[in-house]
Amino acid sequence: MLRTLRMSLPLLALLPLPLAAQTVDAGDPGDTLSIELNTTKSVEQGCQLSFLIRNGHETDIDSAIYETVLLDPNGQVDRLTLFDFGELPAGRPRVRQFVVPGTGCDGLGQILINGASRCEAAGGESDLCTKGLDLKSRSDVEVIG
Repeated sequence: MLRTLRMSLPLLALLPLPLAAQTVDAGDPGDTLSIELNTTKSVEQGCQLSFLIRNGHETDIDSAIYETVLLDPNGQVDRLTLFDFGELPAGRPRVRQFVVPGTGCDGLGQILINGASRCEAAGGESDLCTKGLDLKSRSDVEVIG
């Protein structure tokens, strides 16, 4: 028993190191804007998309509107639209939902964020909507940009 304990103690001392390394590797969320397609849900009107947005910048974004291209599972353009994410306060997560009418969620393969159609911060035009843009998806629909 004592021998097992003696051999385990050095191993226990190493456990915090990988956790600390993961924290460092995760990077500073500051100076990024993260847009994650969190869920897709078929509703009567079409496909409901739920996005989780995190503004990691030090400045509030007053208005963020993205030109968005919806691609079918074969990679063909289904439609071009604008998603108005509205105000995105610094350091606070927000959820925004959009319904894509006339299509089921199985009709979407990818969402291309083509660029910011409008981005305002601190009372004027800004590049915060594209600076450090990090796109993710937790669904079968990939988000690219």
